[in-house]
Amino acid sequence: MPSTRLLYATTAFLSAFLLFLIEPLAAKQILPILGGSSAVWLTCLVFFQTTLLLGYLYAHWLASDTRTVDAGRQRNAHRIVLGLAPIALVLGLIFGPGLSSSAHPVATIFWSLTRTIGLPFLLLASTSPLLQRWLSRNEADPSGRPATVWFRLFALSNIGSLLALLAYPVVVEPYLTLRLQRTLWAAGFFVFAGLSWLIVQNQRSSSIQLKEEADDAEPAPRFHRWLWFLLPMAAAMQLSAVTEHLTINIAAIPLLWVLPLAVYLVTFILAFDRPAFYRRPVVVRVLVVMLASLGYAMTKTDFSIPIGLTIVFFLFECFVACFFCHGETYALRPQRASESTLFYLLIAAGGATGTFLVGIAFPLLFDSNYDLAIAFFATAVFALAATWRDGWAQRLLWTTATVLLFTLTVMLHLYFARNSLASMRNFYGTLRVTQGFAPAQQAPMRTLLHGTIQHGTQIFSPQGSHQPTSYYAADSGIGLALRFCCDDDSRPRRIGVIGLGTGTIAAYGHPGDRIQFYEINPQVEPIARNLFTYLRDSPAAITLVPGDARTSLASETPQKFDVLAIDAFSGDAIPLHLLTTQALKLYLHHLAPRGILAFHVSNQYLDLAPELALLAQSANLMARDVITGSNQARGEFRAEWVLMTRDPSFFDREEIATLADPIYIKPHLRLWTDDYSSLLPVLQTGGH
Repeated sequence: MPSTRLLYATTAFLSAFLLFLIEPLAAKQILPILGGSSAVWLTCLVFFQTTLLLGYLYAHWLASDTRTVDAGRQRNAHRIVLGLAPIALVLGLIFGPGLSSSAHPVATIFWSLTRTIGLPFLLLASTSPLLQRWLSRNEADPSGRPATVWFRLFALSNIGSLLALLAYPVVVEPYLTLRLQRTLWAAGFFVFAGLSWLIVQNQRSSSIQLKEEADDAEPAPRFHRWLWFLLPMAAAMQLSAVTEHLTINIAAIPLLWVLPLAVYLVTFILAFDRPAFYRRPVVVRVLVVMLASLGYAMTKTDFSIPIGLTIVFFLFECFVACFFCHGETYALRPQRASESTLFYLLIAAGGATGTFLVGIAFPLLFDSNYDLAIAFFATAVFALAATWRDGWAQRLLWTTATVLLFTLTVMLHLYFARNSLASMRNFYGTLRVTQGFAPAQQAPMRTLLHGTIQHGTQIFSPQGSHQPTSYYAADSGIGLALRFCCDDDSRPRRIGVIGLGTGTIAAYGHPGDRIQFYEINPQVEPIARNLFTYLRDSPAAITLVPGDARTSLASETPQKFDVLAIDAFSGDAIPLHLLTTQALKLYLHHLAPRGILAFHVSNQYLDLAPELALLAQSANLMARDVITGSNQARGEFRAEWVLMTRDPSFFDREEIATLADPIYIKPHLRLWTDDYSSLLPVLQTGGH
């Protein structure tokens, strides 16, 4: 049987590799229409886990009762799916994702992924549990007794998943265009389909009457079956909540989402392929310490530790929690081969439920982000259930942990309610408006936050309320562009702004000016109009266009903007689809002949200026980098803007020449297009 096992192992490995290679690829195709929101990845994760569940359900149905379903019927059913999946893949490549609207982002993502990769993804997802069941049947002894389930096949699948996940940002994305990525992935899928067809053909051709397992192989108790679902659900909640917390609240570092998912897969590999590594007493003790320490740290909102250390702590907590959940799940695995597909089905159901709760349900249920606290609480509850039969010491330990973590969730709710003028949440993230005090002006100061990233402030004093603050000071790049864009200061200006925030740029408006904002998040406009006064105090005529800016601009007649500011942020960075050659061509279509493009690139982890200089060079534009320091007394932040224009005289003005610096274009940079972009070459090791 070695050659048979090699064929099965190769097919399982390839299916998992393709499964996790298509996940970031498909998500990247969807990002532009949804403004580059980090929630796109979490929603895609919900789709992937849900389709994984459907794949496991298909595998469970296909191999559910070998006493009545013969191998011929199984082969025919699987042949149909194997035949339809490549056709669906080709149609998806031809017609594309079919994205049209950002009004209903979750539905848009699910529809796009379903029509492009739905059936191929389902087929890949069903492979591992189905092959385990078929291998067990093929290796049955002459009496019809099925062989022991080869659970190592599941671990091998996770190794393939991990390799694909790590290869995408390091090897695939930096060197291959999206079109080539899709083509190569499709070729890999056709190889997988061929291997799967070969396996189906090699299934036993006669009806197989498999005997029940030996009498000592008892069916799994109902309590165990519940834990097959609940423990993976807690692990998936940990994965989603830690990913969300790190990428939004700790550090908006691109590609950071890879690390929690890699940790999650490693725990699956260890639990199912190296179960000896799971030492329950050690893991339980460490898990209690991690939940207690990070739970306590979450209550200390004024306490901070270095970002790198924070990331390591949360990743380690995620590892320990997921290792506990997956280790306990494996320890409760079924002894009957006939229950193996049900086992994987319930694991997938738990994973899908956990990601659904964090990715979709919680943003609808709560106006603030309690996801991490709830994930910690769920982990403690299910740890209590898993260790209940270990005696009163474990019961007391986990009961206490459950109560304390529930208290933590309540405390976070009270804190957010007490310290926020407004808090709201949707697909695009959590928005909060806080009110503090500006000592220099002796006046209240309000701040808009997206997660922990400050997106604008306003000082409420007679003089300060009309002064642009934060990243938009008079000597900032956007301040210079708006002050010196027009030789004739008396004529009205046309100003376009991608990204509303608090509406600070409206403070530069003069009577007769027209300022048009583009904003994708429908919750931002009520905040800017009701909790900040820049919009209503501006003498300019203000209009707001909802939806993704590129989509809106593509449908408009030329606007002839004197200044077009690209100030849309996803977390701490501009969405990449706003920085491509196609986007620049669109901006120039709407720009006046001597107009100015102002790109806001203030960021701790990306050096975007060289990439934008390369972009400007490709369009025969001049580009300069304007970096200004912070001034706490005036409420001004450190800001970096890249200005582009066709007008050679603009950068010659003395007021601008002293602040605008030429940009060095790093070697080996490639132009970003809608078909190619990679953040790896512009990552910088140290923050500002």
